[in-house]
Amino acid sequence: MESKHALEVFAALSQVTRLDTFRLLMEHEPAGLPAGEIARRLDVPQNTMSSHLAILTRAGLTEAERQSRSIVYRAVVDRVREIASFLVQDCCGGRPELCEPLVAEFTPCCPPKETSHA
Repeated sequence: MESKHALEVFAALSQVTRLDTFRLLMEHEPAGLPAGEIARRLDVPQNTMSSHLAILTRAGLTEAERQSRSIVYRAVVDRVREIASFLVQDCCGGRPELCEPLVAEFTPCCPPKETSHA
């Protein structure tokens, strides 16, 4: 990721409603949420939410899909990976053990699903 693109991501997330919106969408991955539901949950007028969602989409953080009469928004998880990688790409000076706590921080959020061996 180039610095220019990273700055677009940071700018999009630098406003409280957009940050809350993105975090809400991350909670609801992979199903996403309709735009009206996002506005309702965050107590934001729908036209204002539309503007915020457009900024997040231009930054590559969200994507929209029409489902019947609703537009459902989803977080772009690959963009999260890209920005996290950008932030730590030169970290640790060749000493990976220094990054272990960072990697461990992400592990508990998404434990692997247990498979049934019945």
